[in-house]
Amino acid sequence: MRKTFLLLILSGPLAAQPHTPLRPVHTYSIVAMDSVTGEIGVAVQSHWFNVGAIVTWAEPGVGAVATQSFVDPSYGPRGLFLMRTGTRAPEALAALLRADADSQVRQVAMIDALGNVAAHTGSNDIPAAGHTTGRWFSAQANLMRNADVWPAMARAFEETQDDLAGRLLAALEAAQAAGGDIRGKQSAALVVVSGDPDAKPWEKLFDLRVEDSPDPLGEMRRLLTVARAYRAATDGDNFMTAGKVDSALVSYTRAAEFLPDEATNGELIYWQAVTMADLGRVDDAIPFFRRAFAQDPSWIELLWRLPTVGLLRADSVTIQRIVREASSGRQGGV
Repeated sequence: MRKTFLLLILSGPLAAQPHTPLRPVHTYSIVAMDSVTGEIGVAVQSHWFNVGAIVTWAEPGVGAVATQSFVDPSYGPRGLFLMRTGTRAPEALAALLRADADSQVRQVAMIDALGNVAAHTGSNDIPAAGHTTGRWFSAQANLMRNADVWPAMARAFEETQDDLAGRLLAALEAAQAAGGDIRGKQSAALVVVSGDPDAKPWEKLFDLRVEDSPDPLGEMRRLLTVARAYRAATDGDNFMTAGKVDSALVSYTRAAEFLPDEATNGELIYWQAVTMADLGRVDDAIPFFRRAFAQDPSWIELLWRLPTVGLLRADSVTIQRIVREASSGRQGGV
């Protein structure tokens, strides 16, 4: 029954396109799962523009795919489809390879939501090329400076103490330190999704890309910090919606602590201040408004607009007080 099902899929609309090697995205990547949280992810770096658009694929509660070398991007959506319908990663990859007459120029890795891993390095991939699979991950690379790259990725992933996004990035950094792509570096991408099968297919915990940079992994490290801050802020919004005010304020504070003020133009601390003021905690809010206003006085103009759409329960006297004290650097009484 399983073989019949796969044949129907591979002969239908998802069947491979004419057997012509596509864009030569020679690179290093990792697919992995966090065995504790169930999060699933994929990350990549390459000397190729916009690498994340064709190499990295992930879906909550389903799995992740990295497709590279003379890349056929259809391995991504087709692999996810097979895993979504119950096919384990090794069976899904084997089926796709059988249907691909150019499989020996491909390099593909998959992991499903149960942690099953599969990888393929074609015999015609440009050396140094190879992969290392382990419990909860597969690291793969081609056109590398040397054959130390993918073992270095494996070690970094296994030894790094961090969440899944941090471990994926550590693996990429280890690859670069071991020699990396013989052509250099240009772009990178990192995607992490929930292991929850009830999550929406488009929901991603992290979805970061560096399209063109002399230091894509350095920029990715910076973006991951920014993303953590905004994720904490989103947690704060969700806590507020649920009426958990104390938890919301903790999340907003954590979000602001991730980044210095100049990295956000006051965005995160501004909304923390608005939340405090909305709860009637104006004295607590004013220092945060002061920091935001110092970054950009446009936040003052926005403050007057919020009550009109129900985002701030404050009368004009209260807003005038906030603007006066947060703009002048003085803190008066209530």
